Amino acid sequence: MLITLTTDFGSVDPFVGIIKGVIAGINPAAQVVDISHGVPPQDIMAAALILRHSVSYFPRGTIHVVVVDPGVGSDRRPLLIESSGNYFVGPDNGVLSLALDGKEPTQIIRLSHPRYHLQPTSATFHGRDIFAPVAAHLSLGIAPASFGEAVGDFVRLNCPEAVRSQGKIDGEILYIDSFGNLFTNIAELDLQVLAGHSLTISLGNLTVSGLASNYASAASDKLVAVINGWGLLELALYKGSAQRRTGAKIGDRVQIRIV
Repeated sequence: MLITLTTDFGSVDPFVGIIKGVIAGINPAAQVVDISHGVPPQDIMAAALILRHSVSYFPRGTIHVVVVDPGVGSDRRPLLIESSGNYFVGPDNGVLSLALDGKEPTQIIRLSHPRYHLQPTSATFHGRDIFAPVAAHLSLGIAPASFGEAVGDFVRLNCPEAVRSQGKIDGEILYIDSFGNLFTNIAELDLQVLAGHSLTISLGNLTVSGLASNYASAASDKLVAVINGWGLLELALYKGSAQRRTGAKIGDRVQIRIV
């Protein structure tokens, strides 16, 4: 069975390698795929967005482990959620929730059974001691109910939505990738209400005219607006970083208007 990993551990420290070692020690045949270990430290929303836009590219039955866990060791719950034939393992802090939007979980299990945890269990490294061993045992066919008691809910993030009104759409920067590209919460579907019109896209005092079909449609070192691989409006700088050029931050407002 396939196990994916999404963390904010980066590539310098040994944490990711240790998690993989725990999985291999329990199920040497498990296939482990890294979605990302470059989530900004403790950025739950970024991790939730990455997971949301990755899940559909993996086969049914995949186990998705997410360890972005600023509340590790507190009373936040460690969870296993089964939904649409897939499994999600991680802290109950909202990081799993965006991937489950519009889907009804089959079961939600609090990971309370110590049999499937490493002992002793650290208060600071649940990725190693709880989430990795649970995912590995799950990949061996252990039933989800074996890992703890069923619960009825989980924490859900409030992902801001674009606001459409007459002749304009108001949105915001939702995610910034490693290239400095600015992902907004304005979806391609939102733009359909403005179809057939010439548009301007504004970020602060900067304005981009119209949508481009690709990054190279802009002149070198010029901002360009595209619909990206997540189906979202993105502001990018051809051969550069839009984030560095604009100083944009998560939450900065973006507006689309009809010319």
